[in-house]
Amino acid sequence: MRNLVVLIVGLVVLVAIAGVLWTAVRTPEPHEWTPEEIATLETLWLGSLGPLPPDPSNTVADDPRAAELGHRLFFDTRFSANGEISCATCHQPAKLFTDGRPLSEAIGTTKRHAPSIVGVAHSPWFYWDGRKDSQWAQALSPMEDPAEQGGTRTQYAHLVVAYYAGEYEALFGPLPDLSDRDRFPASAGPSGNEAERAAWEAMAPEDRDAVNRVYAGMGKAIAAYERLVMPGPSRFDDYVEALSRGDVNKAAATLTADEALGLRIFIGEGSCTDCHNGPLLTNNGFHNIGLPLPPGTAFDSGRIKGVEQMLVDPFNCRSPYSDAAEGDCEELRFVKTEGMELIGAFKVPSLRNVAETAPYMHLGQIPILRGVVEHYDRAPVPLMGHSDLLPLKLSSREKERIEAFLRTLSAPLSTPQHWLEPPE
Repeated sequence: MRNLVVLIVGLVVLVAIAGVLWTAVRTPEPHEWTPEEIATLETLWLGSLGPLPPDPSNTVADDPRAAELGHRLFFDTRFSANGEISCATCHQPAKLFTDGRPLSEAIGTTKRHAPSIVGVAHSPWFYWDGRKDSQWAQALSPMEDPAEQGGTRTQYAHLVVAYYAGEYEALFGPLPDLSDRDRFPASAGPSGNEAERAAWEAMAPEDRDAVNRVYAGMGKAIAAYERLVMPGPSRFDDYVEALSRGDVNKAAATLTADEALGLRIFIGEGSCTDCHNGPLLTNNGFHNIGLPLPPGTAFDSGRIKGVEQMLVDPFNCRSPYSDAAEGDCEELRFVKTEGMELIGAFKVPSLRNVAETAPYMHLGQIPILRGVVEHYDRAPVPLMGHSDLLPLKLSSREKERIEAFLRTLSAPLSTPQHWLEPPE
C-alpha cells in the first residue's frame, strides 16, 4: 500500500513538472500576446507617433503659405539644367515618393538610390549618410547636383524673381534686385561647370550672400511641403489597436496567422526592432550591415564621410542661413564624428510601405523584399568596418512569415490628395 501511495505521488509530481515544461516551451497561438508584448507592439503603432517636432532652423517650416510655395517648387521642372527635371522626378508620389530604380535617372545617373521622403521630417539626419542636418538643407543639394537637377544658384534665384516673387516675398521679405547681369550672371554657382564656378567666384561676397539667401528660402519652402508627407495607418496598426482594446477577435480578423507569427519573430528572435523601432520603424541611426557591392562599384564609406560633410555644410543648422537661435542645433553639437561603427554605415530607413518601395538599400542592390530578409539572416561580413548583424539562422518558413508581416505595413499616405499631385 505504501509503495502504491509513493507511486501515485510520484506520478502527480511528474505530471505537474510536465505541465510546467509544456507551458514554458509551447508555441503561443498566433494572436496570443502577453501584456508586455502588447506594450512593445504599441511602441511600433502609428498611433503612438508624436507631433512633428519643430525645426528651429526653418521659421516657415509649418507655414501653410510656405507649403504651397514648396509644393509648386517641388514639381517645377524649370528648376533644372535642361528644364525637364524636378524633385518629383526621383520622388514620385505615385510610387510613395521613390522612383522604383536602383539608381535614379535625371540629368545623369545618381550615385545612390533615392529613398522615400515619407515621414522623414521626424528624422534629425537626411541622406543615406546623414550629410544634411535639416530637410531644407537636403532639398537644396539635388538642385545643384550635376547628376540630378544640375542647375545653379543664380539661375534659380532669377527663376524665383520671374515666377514666384509674390509668394516668396510674403514669406521671406523683399527679393534682391538681380537685374544687373554683370553682378548676377544668368548661371553661376559653386557646383556648376568650370565657367559657372568661375562666374560664382567672380561675384562680390555680398552678392553671393544675397543669392544664397534666396536659395535657402527655396529649400525652406520645399521642406514645409515635404513635412506634410506622412504615412497612413496600415493593417498592422489596426491589429495593434485591436489588441490594445482587448479585441482578440478583431485582431485575428486583421492579420493572418502567418503575419502575426512573422510579427512575433520581428520583435523577438529576429532582433529587427534593435534598429527598426518606434512608430516609423526606424531608430534614425546609421549601421553597417555588410551589404554587397554591385560589380564595378567602389566601397562607400557612408556615415563617417557624411558627418564630415555635414559639419562644413554652408547650409547646416549653425550657418548664417539657418533661423536657429544660439543653443539650438543640439544634434549638430553632440554628433558622433569618429569610430569604426561609422565606416560603411548607412541610415536605417523606415519600414512603412516597405513592400511597395523596392529595390532596397543605398545602392538599390537588393531587388526584392525576400532578398532583404535573406541578407539579414545570413549577416555577411562587410568589406570594411564593423557589422551590426549576427546570423539569425531562421528556417525558410520563418523567413516567409517575416516577409508576410512586412507586407502588412503597406497603406495609403495620410497626406491629402491635393499635395500628391502637381499643382495646377
